[in-house]
Amino acid sequence: MTNMPIGPMPEPDHGAFWNERYASDEYLFGTTPNAFLARETHRLATGSKVLAVADGEGRNSVFLAQHGLSVVATDVSDRALDKARRLAERRGVQVEYRHVDLAEWDWPENAFDAVVGIFIQFASQELREQIFEGIHRSLRPGGLLLLEGYREEQLAYGTGGPPNVENLYTEDGLRRTFSNWEIELLDSYDAEIEEGSGHSGKSALIDLIARKRD
Repeated sequence: MTNMPIGPMPEPDHGAFWNERYASDEYLFGTTPNAFLARETHRLATGSKVLAVADGEGRNSVFLAQHGLSVVATDVSDRALDKARRLAERRGVQVEYRHVDLAEWDWPENAFDAVVGIFIQFASQELREQIFEGIHRSLRPGGLLLLEGYREEQLAYGTGGPPNVENLYTEDGLRRTFSNWEIELLDSYDAEIEEGSGHSGKSALIDLIARKRD
């Protein structure tokens, strides 16, 4: 569920929709980590406990585990989690995978040193606010959020992401949402990405790195 393909928007608790999306033995978004995450993982100390939210088929959680991090990853799709576990086994790393519907999850408090959210733009505005509140709850004081998503300009490119503008990020919107955090990076740019068949081509991206204040 990490990355939202173009198409009808499901309700966020519809695991069956995502199981169908991930039904193929092929990895919809590939097995290579997201480029933003790969660039910024150096910010996370070895041994840090990291939550990968809506991690899908495991490409990002496995990458984090390969870099010496203690990783918990969630997704609503049983099929995606099965594929993620197989990927972790092939790469020789341990990841704790949890079957989670973010609309209903009781987020653990002060449990993680970092939270990673890569293309978690499946959520309605109400659920997105709930997810961001949950991320804040789960991070320890001083903990780091690494978030990447699509900007509104992505609608014109049509190379991945949700078809609804309200699901997309803007700099102003993220600044308002994280106004009580220490924003270390907020960067909007266009880039060519190749993430399996799900994300391919010129894309309107936005990256946020923010630290929970003590």
